[in-house]
Amino acid sequence: MKEEKDFYKLEKKIVLFKEEIEKIQSSEEKDKKTKITRLQREIEREWAEISPSLTPLNIVQMARHPQRPYTLDYIDYLSEDFMELHGDRRAADDPAIVAGFGFYRGRTAAFIGHQKGRTTRKRIERNFGQANPEGYRKALRVMKLAEKFHFPVITLIDTPGAYPGIQAEERGQAEAIACNLKEISQLKVPVVNVVIGEGGSGGALAIGVGDAILMLEYSFYSVISPEGCAAILWKDQRAVAKAAENLKIRAQDLMDLGIIDKIIPEPPGGAHIDSQQTFKNVDKELNLTLKRLERKTPEERLEERYRRFREIGVFIEK
Repeated sequence: MKEEKDFYKLEKKIVLFKEEIEKIQSSEEKDKKTKITRLQREIEREWAEISPSLTPLNIVQMARHPQRPYTLDYIDYLSEDFMELHGDRRAADDPAIVAGFGFYRGRTAAFIGHQKGRTTRKRIERNFGQANPEGYRKALRVMKLAEKFHFPVITLIDTPGAYPGIQAEERGQAEAIACNLKEISQLKVPVVNVVIGEGGSGGALAIGVGDAILMLEYSFYSVISPEGCAAILWKDQRAVAKAAENLKIRAQDLMDLGIIDKIIPEPPGGAHIDSQQTFKNVDKELNLTLKRLERKTPEERLEERYRRFREIGVFIEK
């Protein structure tokens, strides 16, 4: 418990430092630049002391922080004239998935992502970012539209998982996810996936197939939540920390395993402490990745996409 207490204590300290910096910036003090620099160095020093000891469970808690930037926050920063499209043209619109088109650095791009909601009312309206089949079908509809007009696709992943309700299953939840995996893998336009918070199971994977997977430093990507894993394997919620450790959910673990392609650094304390710096970091890596992918032909991208997924995992022949 000591590590968790230290982590929360540090987070509060960093927030106070940031508030002090904002007060100085709005003042007319002559030496405010020096004071801001001193405080920023103090934040970096404090974070450098504790960040190496962050546990996988700490990472999970940071990825779920209610003040962490969500999909619409990234879209607002990254794109201009974003136009959201609604409905799957079959049954309904799913607010848990945001999908549409906007200008990104001078070119039109499709933006698709999970949206959780800030207030209690919005969280319920967005179903806490847990999509129904309609959401995944809407996402695929927008991706196919992007392919038709040769627009790149950018997906922002942040969900506990696909909605597991009975009605979702009756309407074809598993089929919708499987269909997306098949269809997205064959898109001829560049597809970049960015894990910005929680990357939960098939709910994340349904919009997580692409040419490159980028991941924020303190986000996580897993086949199941630590709580779900603890319930199934240990039948004990006290085993959540052990489950998080064994699932290898951290960005560095996934980088070592060859699951993701790039870790995007977060500011000291996490994305929720300095969202503007986080947006800049994501923008930089996203732009570099898209430029690299756009230099390739559709055939080259499809071949590399197929090969990268085939190489994931370990195969043992007997």
